Amino acid sequence: MIKKLKKYATTNTLVVIGIILGVAFGILFPEIALKQKVIGTAFVYFLKMLVVPLVFSSIFVAILGLGSVEHLKRMGLKTIGLYILTTALAVMTAIAAMNIFHIGEKVSSAGLAFEKATTIAPFSFEDMILSFIPTNIFHALSSGAMMQVIVFAILFGVAALYLSKTQQAPLINLFTSVSEAMLKMAEWVILMTPIGVFSLISYVIAEQGIDVVFGLYKYMLVVVGVIIFHAIVTLPAILRLFTKVNPYKYLSLVREAPIMAFSTASSAATLPVSMRVVEEMGGVDKKNASFVLPLGATVSMDGTAAYLSVAVLYIANLAGVTLSFADQVLLGITVVALSVGVAALPSASLVMMVVILNQIGLPVEYMALIVAVDRILDMCRTSLNVTSDLIVTKIIDESEKRR
Repeated sequence: MIKKLKKYATTNTLVVIGIILGVAFGILFPEIALKQKVIGTAFVYFLKMLVVPLVFSSIFVAILGLGSVEHLKRMGLKTIGLYILTTALAVMTAIAAMNIFHIGEKVSSAGLAFEKATTIAPFSFEDMILSFIPTNIFHALSSGAMMQVIVFAILFGVAALYLSKTQQAPLINLFTSVSEAMLKMAEWVILMTPIGVFSLISYVIAEQGIDVVFGLYKYMLVVVGVIIFHAIVTLPAILRLFTKVNPYKYLSLVREAPIMAFSTASSAATLPVSMRVVEEMGGVDKKNASFVLPLGATVSMDGTAAYLSVAVLYIANLAGVTLSFADQVLLGITVVALSVGVAALPSASLVMMVVILNQIGLPVEYMALIVAVDRILDMCRTSLNVTSDLIVTKIIDESEKRR
């Protein structure tokens, strides 16, 4: 355990140094920083390479490890319930913050255009439900359609529960070996983290430019403030409420995963790291982590929900529209509902933003004013998404251990 602590402490230190140097390099040498993007992209690709086989094998083995459909149902309902709870609290925090600070002054939408919004098909509940079901599992696996992969893995695992022990044994051995092999490969990729982080951060800083950040600093401060508050106050309070675990000690032990999420801006790419860290450093049982974390990487969107709530209210202020209390309640309900369901669709955040603006009657053209800093805020909200996953995983693990 001491050796693991030293290993992760060293990695975390190097990653933080990589972030600091990346920011400095992006500011001082933007042209070079833009050209070396391939290094960071390769790092993210290596992580994403592991996700589909890791998610499929982990969920399958976890379900067989639960032993019964009743156990799966109980654990699944608790997991989804906690994810909805944390998302709802994130939205409430965001709406409260915007009502307190009132940022955003009315500006004309003349000349503004957000062309990507026109490429998004109208949202429908039927399409969302159907998008969960893989018509071809091999296509879902090859395209990385995570929700479809998860649905099939769960059904496959439940079906295997009805097989005899003799028939289950080779399947358990196969997919356990696949899962362990993916985690071993993740260890190798993690060694690249400091260099990958340096490359990603320096590119983002060089691409976005400091001037853009200063131009939207109030908006960014509120978004980041809400994310930090939810991460260091709300989520620890939830962990403490449901368990006897010291939340800050636990978050300190597993901090490598949120740092990785911040660097890659991808919950899926961070999943191999999250699974390794919660098991080795967080003391979470493997079968619990294998079920809760892959699900969270797809449907848990605390950071995204908080960001969208702030962004929509900010756009309302820019448009000179005052949203009533009832409108804000509807906004909160819509964000929470979509954050769970729309995760299976491509460009989930963009889809959610357009759907919400259309529902409230706000012009989507104002998205053009905030999209400039979206990449930077994406890093922050992804880090919160992963932090929420870690908290919920620990709560479920403690609950299962008490049983």
